[in-house]
Amino acid sequence: MARSIQKLFDLSGKTALITGGSRGLGLQVAHALGEAGAKIMLSARKADELEHAAAELKAAGIAAQWLAADCAKEDETRHLADETLKRLGAIDILVNNAGASWGAPAEEHPVAAWDKVMNLNVRGYFILSQQVANTYMIPNKAGRIINMASIAGLNGNPPGMQTLAYNTSKTAVIGFTRTLAAEWGRYGITVNAICPGFFRTKMAGGLIDMLGEDKMKAAAPLGRLGDDEDLKGLAVLYASDAAKHITGQWMAVDGGVSVVLGAA
Repeated sequence: MARSIQKLFDLSGKTALITGGSRGLGLQVAHALGEAGAKIMLSARKADELEHAAAELKAAGIAAQWLAADCAKEDETRHLADETLKRLGAIDILVNNAGASWGAPAEEHPVAAWDKVMNLNVRGYFILSQQVANTYMIPNKAGRIINMASIAGLNGNPPGMQTLAYNTSKTAVIGFTRTLAAEWGRYGITVNAICPGFFRTKMAGGLIDMLGEDKMKAAAPLGRLGDDEDLKGLAVLYASDAAKHITGQWMAVDGGVSVVLGAA
C-alpha cells in the first residue's frame, strides 16, 4: 500500500553525517534533515564552530552531535566515518559538503592551491563515501549520498572570477556522482548532487562583494540570491524515500542562473 507523502519525506529513525556542517550550506542542510526527523552528526575542522552549530540545532529540537575532522586528510576522514558509526550506530545519509576555493588567474594558479582544492572537494568526497559505504551502506543494502556540487561545475565563469580549481572540482563532483550512482545502485544506495548558485556564505561572500550583489541578483531570472531556506527542500527529497527511484542526478538551486547560461 502506497505511503502518504508525509511518511515518504519522514526521516525519523535515520542518521545523517554532514561534512562542512558548522556553518553556511552544510548547517542549512543539517537543519533540514534534522527537522525531518534525522539524528545529525556534524563535522568540520574547527571544534568551536561545530560546538556552536550543534547547540543551534539542539535549541531547535534536533538531536545533534559533532566531531572535528579535516576531510583533506585520509586518516581523519576514515576515522570520521568509523567514529560516527560507533556513536550513532548507523549512517543512513551522507552529505559531502566540505569544500575549499582559491582565486587566481589560471596562468598563475599555485599548484599547492590546486591540490588543496582537489584534495578536499573531490578526493575527500571519494574517501568518505567509500568508507561509509564499506562499513555500513553496502552491508545494509541501503543508503543516501548527497554531494554538494555547484553551478560553477556547469559553466565557465566570467574572467574576473578566476576560480579554475574550484570549478574543475565541482565538475568532477558531478561526474563522481553519476558514476558512483551507476556502480552502487545494486546495493540500494542512491547518489545525487545539489548544484547551488550564489548564497551569501563565508566562502562566497567576498566574491559576491567583488562582483556586486545587485549585479548578480539582476543576472538571475528570479532576481535574488539563495537564502537560508532554499536548499532545504531538495536536501530532504534526496535523503528521503520520496526519492528512492532517483539516482545519479544533479539539480541547480540558483534562481535560474544556469538556465540563462544554457547549462540546464
